[in-house]
Amino acid sequence: MYAIVEDSGSQIKLAPGAVLDVDLREEASEGGTITFDRVLAVKGEGEAPATLGTPYIEGASVTAEIVGEIKGEKIDVIKFKRRKNYRRKVGHRQRLLRIRVGEISASAKKPAKKKAAAKAEE
Repeated sequence: MYAIVEDSGSQIKLAPGAVLDVDLREEASEGGTITFDRVLAVKGEGEAPATLGTPYIEGASVTAEIVGEIKGEKIDVIKFKRRKNYRRKVGHRQRLLRIRVGEISASAKKPAKKKAAAKAEE
């Protein structure tokens, strides 16, 4: 089972028990929980079809436990102009939040097929 959620402008694939890094939230504290409610798709066990949202699945959510705050890889930003003796170097390490995915709640409402069938009969 997995879910695809939208978080901070990016789409993330979450599976139960997975540990991954997401953008830092200032209100988050270590040992707390975080809830992703903008769920785009949910895939169940076995060969069951995936549930897709338009754009989000109503009532679906994913909860995750906060493991801690970490720093990402160092990125070097370099500016250089030839023959001008101009060189600048700046380093940056992004602050990230490490989470462990817990429960995926996919209690989504099924789209009504009766309306589509009624329109087809007319």
